[in-house]
Amino acid sequence: MNKFSILAIVFSVFFASCGGDKSKKEQDTPAPAAEETSTATASDPSTYDPKRGEGKYSTVEFGPSLDQAMATKGEGVAAVKCTSCHKTTDEKLVGPGWKGVTERRKPEWIMNFITNPDPMIDKDPAVQAQLEICLVRMPNQGLADDEARSILEYMRKNDGVK
Repeated sequence: MNKFSILAIVFSVFFASCGGDKSKKEQDTPAPAAEETSTATASDPSTYDPKRGEGKYSTVEFGPSLDQAMATKGEGVAAVKCTSCHKTTDEKLVGPGWKGVTERRKPEWIMNFITNPDPMIDKDPAVQAQLEICLVRMPNQGLADDEARSILEYMRKNDGVK
């Protein structure tokens, strides 16, 4: 293989890993009218809570210690969906590094951001400041609830939670 072919493969893998993973069923199913109304109300910037973010997570419960199995699963999900843009250190890649994120942010904020990034990017001043540094909006990865929770547990492990 020549250098051009290898480079093309690397870029293809990189860009494919940043795309969403929504099923056709989710894409074709129209949202109920009641959800549209609540979303319109939720998009009001004056109702935005910068400690919780915007999304369905108002509380996130942890066990008495780190769930190693969940953290391992989260590491696998992150390897596919996150590590092409984020490092586990404090070093910026495309997006910011993850080191210390669970100390700086509440778990509800992290869960809401990784599952619902667009409204938070539009409203959260800290995220907007980060966007000015990174210059790339975080794409919605279409994470399932258990995938997002596993990534959070992996982030906790990365930050030294035992």
